Amino acid sequence: MTTDSVIQFKEAISTSQTALTALSEDGKKIIGYFCTYTPVEIIHACGFIPVRITGGYGNIDKAYQHVPDFICPYMKLALEKALDGQYDFLSGLVQGYTCDAACGMVNIWKDTIKLDIVHSVPIPYNKTPESKNYFKSVLDELIKKLNTLGGNFSDSALNDSLDLYHWIRTLQLSLYQHRYEGKSCFTAAEFMTIIDAGSVIPPEDYLAMLKKISDRLLDKSKKPGKGIPVAVPVLVPVLVSGSLIERPEVMDMIEACGGRIVADDLCNGLRQILPVDGKGKTPMDRLIHRYMNRFPCPSRSRVADRSRRILDILERSRAKGVIFLIQKFCTPHLSDIPILSGSLKEQGFPSIVIEMDETWQMEGQVKTRLEGFFEMIGGK
Repeated sequence: MTTDSVIQFKEAISTSQTALTALSEDGKKIIGYFCTYTPVEIIHACGFIPVRITGGYGNIDKAYQHVPDFICPYMKLALEKALDGQYDFLSGLVQGYTCDAACGMVNIWKDTIKLDIVHSVPIPYNKTPESKNYFKSVLDELIKKLNTLGGNFSDSALNDSLDLYHWIRTLQLSLYQHRYEGKSCFTAAEFMTIIDAGSVIPPEDYLAMLKKISDRLLDKSKKPGKGIPVAVPVLVPVLVSGSLIERPEVMDMIEACGGRIVADDLCNGLRQILPVDGKGKTPMDRLIHRYMNRFPCPSRSRVADRSRRILDILERSRAKGVIFLIQKFCTPHLSDIPILSGSLKEQGFPSIVIEMDETWQMEGQVKTRLEGFFEMIGGK
């Protein structure tokens, strides 16, 4: 059952379209983005509201007039929503260069959705002085484009935006630490809801909500007997890895099959949080450092790097196995699986791959596989 402290986050997500439409009608400019490699701090420092474009789940009709079937459900559903007018509150779209599907979709949005600005942000793959200089020029170009839309960028504003997102990510990371320590009072679905709310509401509002829930958790942690319920430890602790999971209920389904999700390596999870901040003498240096040292995404990293990171999370969380929950046609994630699962197996961590379509339904066959997976791990 959803706790009282999570209800506000759930409501913020369910009412986000209405709330953002009202802000847009009040003169606020809202800039959408697909991927968390998009420098939201720049958008915010220009005086705009950055909002992650979601796809959700459901049927696809209009989008097939513009894209083939072999595009991930997220991109197809996001376009479907835009064609239905559900993103009419957006003034623009800014996308950090990641997977080919996302970058190609930017052009389709430019041709089919009425927006004042559509812009791609190339992000360096290497951490060299030349890469840093290149990235600086790329960000300067983005700032110029946003300023033509009515933005008012300044170094001071960027510093304030960096501080804002720093505190948001720090509080989010503290929730992860609670979960690693076995002190979290949230189900995996509730946990995901809390994190997801931050991508669809103004960051100032989200920070206030996070502070309230963090204060409540701090008070609870000081009282004895407020740990994980006695029944929970019999479930098998696992890590869920994948791209973007847009149905928290999927987490409930996994746990109903016998698992307990204690950690994640998800696009809308831990990967978007780390590192919480960057380093540098100037606000721009600080921003560049963070984005050039992001927690690795399959579309922007070597599988060996991801393997090391996942093994570290497994150790911290005491998870016993990994569930790769992959969106259908997500090539970057799928191509990592053979090497990644082999590396995990060598270290004694079994894994299972579950591929999901746009319905995000877990059929009986999948549930049976998961139950067998948990039984195998629990029997060790």
